Amino acid sequence: MLKNDLFLKALKGETVARPPVWMMRQAGRYLPEFMEIRKKYDFFTRCQTPELASEITVQPIRRYGMDAAILFSDILVIPQAMNIEVQMKPNFGPYLPNPIRTSQDLERVIVPDVNDSLGYVMQAIKATKEKLDNAVPLIGFAGSPWTILCYCVQGQGSKNFDKAKELCFTRPVVAHELLQRITDTTIAYLKAKVAAGVDAVQVFDSWGGMLSPVDYQEFSWRYIQQIIDALKDHAPVIVFGKGCWFALGEMAKSGASALGVDWTCSARNARYLTGGKITLQGNFDPARLLSPPAEIKKMVRQMIDAFGKDRYIVNLGHGILPHIPVANAKAFIDAVKEYSV
Repeated sequence: MLKNDLFLKALKGETVARPPVWMMRQAGRYLPEFMEIRKKYDFFTRCQTPELASEITVQPIRRYGMDAAILFSDILVIPQAMNIEVQMKPNFGPYLPNPIRTSQDLERVIVPDVNDSLGYVMQAIKATKEKLDNAVPLIGFAGSPWTILCYCVQGQGSKNFDKAKELCFTRPVVAHELLQRITDTTIAYLKAKVAAGVDAVQVFDSWGGMLSPVDYQEFSWRYIQQIIDALKDHAPVIVFGKGCWFALGEMAKSGASALGVDWTCSARNARYLTGGKITLQGNFDPARLLSPPAEIKKMVRQMIDAFGKDRYIVNLGHGILPHIPVANAKAFIDAVKEYSV
């Protein structure tokens, strides 16, 4: 039995004394103990070595005592498993030297056996569960098919993912086939994660906000819905679409257990758009963690008051930034733990 099941209670919509808290990207780059590991091992070695991935996952829990852990990994392990080369270049980010832009390129893209190609992730889950010793739930995650396509087609990060959009709008048959293969792989991957022991899963649609509402339905949401339908009876599913406030109404009817909200959508609007009946997660501006700790605490209390303590998970509106002082991250977590109505 979990010693702290606050996070799972919130996902079920149960009444809680205070909302649970965790932070996107909490395992990693802002922590001094993570930086020590980073000096010794490159990015994908950290992801692919179960002992390292599990250690990085539990570091923030040891330091701050969040109400959930999220497995240290990366959304781009999926294209790697699909026979698409992914490099992580220092001071640059992800780089895919052979992007998928034609039907010929698509021929080399496979739907893999995830337990074979991504078995190291399942081993990391098992190692993490041992280290957590039932202290808190463990979250597994994947990128949305559209967000993965963005990298596979663009070949790197981008401010507008113009090449990804060009593929969708000029060769939609190729785009949809690639999206479906990513979706099939992602469903198998998340099911394997649940079987390995994660307590919930989150789908990150980091680049969903790049699309218009109409294009979002065609090239992103229909594939996320497939993932929700396949997973919801196995584990709670959280969907986080950055910049996707326009889709919150449809998301709320999807069968997902919770929806992530970024900092550009107010609590009031998020509750209104979702009908007030689904658990919401968010939406503190990550850059606001640069504010003085006392101010962070005040803003967190105001945020909880705005969302309400029930059907709510305190989180950032996107991943924590690398240069956040550890004392400021602590203030964020402590403010939630100290909250009382």
